[in-house]
Amino acid sequence: MFPLLFLIGIGASGAIALTVKNLYYVCQPNEVLIFAGGSQRSGNRKLGYRLVKGGNSIRTPLLEKVMRMNLTNMIIELKVSNSYSKGGIPLQVEGVANIKIAGEEPTIHNAIERLLGKPRQEIEKIAKETLEGNLRGVLASLTPEQVNQDKIAFAKSLLDEAEEDLEKLGLVLDTLQIQNISDDVRYLDSLGRKQQADLQRDARIAEAEAKAESEVQSAENQKITSVRRLERDIGIAQAAAEQRTQDALTMRAALVAEAEAEIAAELARIQADVPVQEERIKQVMQQLKADVIAPAEADCKRAIAEAKGNAATILEEGKAQAEGTLKLAESWVAAGESARDIFLLQKLEGLLKTLASTVPEIAVKNVTVIDTQSGNLATQAAAFITQLKQTSGVDLAGAINGLRASQATVEGDDELLVLDEKA
Repeated sequence: MFPLLFLIGIGASGAIALTVKNLYYVCQPNEVLIFAGGSQRSGNRKLGYRLVKGGNSIRTPLLEKVMRMNLTNMIIELKVSNSYSKGGIPLQVEGVANIKIAGEEPTIHNAIERLLGKPRQEIEKIAKETLEGNLRGVLASLTPEQVNQDKIAFAKSLLDEAEEDLEKLGLVLDTLQIQNISDDVRYLDSLGRKQQADLQRDARIAEAEAKAESEVQSAENQKITSVRRLERDIGIAQAAAEQRTQDALTMRAALVAEAEAEIAAELARIQADVPVQEERIKQVMQQLKADVIAPAEADCKRAIAEAKGNAATILEEGKAQAEGTLKLAESWVAAGESARDIFLLQKLEGLLKTLASTVPEIAVKNVTVIDTQSGNLATQAAAFITQLKQTSGVDLAGAINGLRASQATVEGDDELLVLDEKA
């Protein structure tokens, strides 16, 4: 019995849990739960559904059906081409809009009636077409200058224009940004160039005025600075002159007294130094006599004595040479004509030694004696014999000397050829 009751309890608990799971719904913060099937009043309207936002609820079995509506943001890119503005200028406008389904009453009822059950892509398409239509309507009421100059005002006008249409659809436009405005005929570019030229002109004018004003102010400041600098320099110069004058007056007496004291001290020193200098002069004179005069006198006496001695020696030598010369003259007179030859023979030995010392030693290998009385023939013969030996190696002179050994003398390696005994 107990197990049966336990099983029945478990089964009942499971059935209750399954029932609660199928009937209990929790609403996320970014969605709305729609319980369709019941009746509910909202103001003067009678609705066939009830809404649950940000909470939970239990579905009535068999009577209600639960549907979810996503309230998250949708990004829609807007692009309108060939939309004529006021004045007939076709424009191209690009922008981005953030749209979501309204989560507040009474707009949410319009979203439920018109968008419930539609896929998100279809909702985005509906919102995009609605915004593009409103965009074209706004462009038609504005000139290109107004559209281009104030994009914020243009976006605000578009918001105001589209707000009513979107509210009827149950949508809310959070933000709208105009990204680009252009035209195929380059009307806006010409406006921009004109405005840019005007801006550049105004900027240059303003810059020139500012520069002129700055230069004037700079010149004025420089003038003030220069005047103040001159006044400062004049004041400094006057103060320095006064200071130098005062210093000169103050130091004049001191300088005079100092100069007088220096002069008196120098005079006293000189006067005291006079006797010392006089004694020094005497000392120098005595030293000069001892070091210079006395040695000079002694050297003079010694030189006189030496000169007398040398003169006596020269005199004696002269007398001796005179006597020798006299005797030599007497000998030459006695010798007669042979005196000159004897004198030359006495001097010849020394002269020959001197001449022999000037001639260097020469090694003689061959000596050829030629009779000069034979003329050119002997000279040519000797030259021929020498050339024959040098060119062919035939020693004709050696052969002749071998035949006439009695007339040739050979010492070592040297050879002597005698061609003419008369020589």
